[in-house]
Amino acid sequence: MKGKNDMVKLIPGKRGTGKTKLLINQIHEAGDKSKGNVVAIQLGSSLNIDIYHKIRLINIEDYKIKSAEAMMGFISGLLASDYDCTDIFIDGILRIVRRDFEAVGKMFEDISEISGDVNVVFTISAEPDELPQNIKKYL
Repeated sequence: MKGKNDMVKLIPGKRGTGKTKLLINQIHEAGDKSKGNVVAIQLGSSLNIDIYHKIRLINIEDYKIKSAEAMMGFISGLLASDYDCTDIFIDGILRIVRRDFEAVGKMFEDISEISGDVNVVFTISAEPDELPQNIKKYL
């Protein structure tokens, strides 16, 4: 198994810097390589036309997720219910759970402890130098 921090990764950058385009490319690459299921989580429907049909696309608004703790529960549920899940991609984590860096860092730590061999990638609308150390370690 890979190291604890190896399975949770961040794509940082301010709004408009191309994070979502990079995420979409990684989603498609994972979809092409995966022998299991790939999940993409978004706020709204911005990725709907860009994502291959075989990727499971989830609009997180449908589940009323508004905190890091709720998002942790949601991802835990995905992992518990889908043993064939190989990759989870989350676009705009700070828009989903608000800019509570302490809670987001704790969520990343918790996800890294339970994700096993599942790659979990987040876009985060912040420059690396703005991030606290508990989040930077996932860059």
